[in-house]
Amino acid sequence: MPVAATLAALSLTGCGVIGATDDGASAPEAKSYDITVGLLLPDTDTARFEKFDYPLIRDRISSLTNKQGKVVYQNAQGSMKRQNEQFKQMVADRVDVILVNAVDSKAIAPAVRKAKEADIPVIAYDRLAEGPIDAYVSHDNELVGQVQGRSLVTALGGKAETSKVVMMNGEPADPNTALFKRGALSELDGKVDIAKAYDTRKWLPEVAAENMRKALKEIGAGNVAAVYSANDGMAGAVIEALEDAGVTDLPPVTGQDADLAAVQRIVAGTQHMTVYKSFLLEATGAADMAVAKVQERSIQFDALARDRIDSPTQEDIPAMLVPVVALTEENIQDTVLDDGVYTVEDICTEDYAADCAKIGLTS
Repeated sequence: MPVAATLAALSLTGCGVIGATDDGASAPEAKSYDITVGLLLPDTDTARFEKFDYPLIRDRISSLTNKQGKVVYQNAQGSMKRQNEQFKQMVADRVDVILVNAVDSKAIAPAVRKAKEADIPVIAYDRLAEGPIDAYVSHDNELVGQVQGRSLVTALGGKAETSKVVMMNGEPADPNTALFKRGALSELDGKVDIAKAYDTRKWLPEVAAENMRKALKEIGAGNVAAVYSANDGMAGAVIEALEDAGVTDLPPVTGQDADLAAVQRIVAGTQHMTVYKSFLLEATGAADMAVAKVQERSIQFDALARDRIDSPTQEDIPAMLVPVVALTEENIQDTVLDDGVYTVEDICTEDYAADCAKIGLTS
């Protein structure tokens, strides 16, 4: 099912969550719409969090609650300590539910326990948090890595087995990093030569650039056949390092998040692909689940959280896992354009107009 169609189906489900009844119970009273959702996001280096996730969740909460509900938003700017302080403040302020995308999934556990003691539900958003969370909304993150790894093997073709690949993994404290890596290795192991692999502190592009320069020095700029980059921010840094090293025929480089700059690099042919994870589906699902939880609509909550996942501290966590798509130049129209994430004008600026024309991307 196309992402746009999936979103439409989910939106209808969302309407049912808020307006339907549980076993004949009456519709929610007006006062149940007057809710406060705490939203904690991890950083601003990942473009999607500020540009998409926060406004989408804010607007969906408003829509679901007749404009009576509100979102209290904090961004940790990459600081685990700051996020813990923000979380504790939300508990002290008695918000009705907390959506948290953890900077450090393990370090956030004590704060999650404090929320549990205060009877405030906690929903882990995008990254799985430890502690007694009530639910998890994200994507199938192992599948993300599989999609990335498979795309590299396909791009390398018959030369894959002898090709030297550099792996640029994410922040080790992010639980998604291990899932991305596991998925990628399930496709790469035994099929390519993984010459170098790095973890990237706090997902910082400058750290990825530094590690890429090390890899190029040790392997040789002309000997890197492909780069597995776990996200788009690092992919941009990797490509810049390759170009600075004099590589003119760039190897395939993966990414994730469908950042605008990454989509433009795909149009220009400098980035091979990115993984498009529908921000609309994830954010809408999280908002729907948060409101259903606060309004104690268990039937609708369970309908949204049909999947199950385990964390290191908890088993059988209710979860919503949103589908992912490999975005290449062939399906830009069917993904980020049809979903309204970007317009042709956003992508095809003056610097990319000629490249857009080559692949038939016109308004």
